[in-house]
Amino acid sequence: MVHLSVNVNKIATLRNSRGGNHPDLIYLSKLILEAGAHGITVHPREDERHIKRKDVFDLREFLTQYNRDKKKKIEYNIEGEPSPRFLDLVLEAKPDQATLVPVTPGEITSDHGFDLTKDSSELKTYIQRIQNAGIRVSIFMETDLENLKLVKETGADRVEFYTGPYAHAFDHSPDKGKSVFGSFQKAAEFLQAHKIGINAGHDLDHFNLPLFSRLPGLEEVSIGHRLMSYALEVGLGSAVKEYLKALSQR
Repeated sequence: MVHLSVNVNKIATLRNSRGGNHPDLIYLSKLILEAGAHGITVHPREDERHIKRKDVFDLREFLTQYNRDKKKKIEYNIEGEPSPRFLDLVLEAKPDQATLVPVTPGEITSDHGFDLTKDSSELKTYIQRIQNAGIRVSIFMETDLENLKLVKETGADRVEFYTGPYAHAFDHSPDKGKSVFGSFQKAAEFLQAHKIGINAGHDLDHFNLPLFSRLPGLEEVSIGHRLMSYALEVGLGSAVKEYLKALSQR
């Protein structure tokens, strides 16, 4: 089964808009896991507009205890830009997975993958440092095959596909989404042939997941904004269960 890692950034955004601890990030993360999610994702940006440094370690402590109590393995995924700041945070927090994402100053959200013709050398250095600490590394990429041919030399364990183009096409019509999905299929088959794991994330939801979950080799999806938006309609636990149901319709 494809694993669902829920990005809890939006919970922190709402909390930060007022100050204090409402909504409670840890309590709601527990509800997410009790509903069946397989992991928790955070993207602690330098400006701390949602996840703060303290949150990273509070969640680490919570997940460690949760895994111990429940005798299960909930994965912790931390996303961020390849920088000394992020490297230090990851090496201290020791998540199960670090996802390296290109960040443009002032961007609202991540909206593109790495260009390995320019970024490969720098990424390789960060990836090696993180892997030496026993942490799996995924890098945020698009589906251009010439670019993906350079993934192997970075040493990354997985690629996380930027799925914005697929989701936005699917929003227009399922047929358009299916057409764009073809490029992801070809890219996934290439990565599988080179024994590189596959994750995905960005604007995936319970409408477009049944098709996307058929992607060859897909191991994990990381979803935040649309799941949290849907939770405003149906409740957090119900939203997680609906997304898990969509992932199972392969």
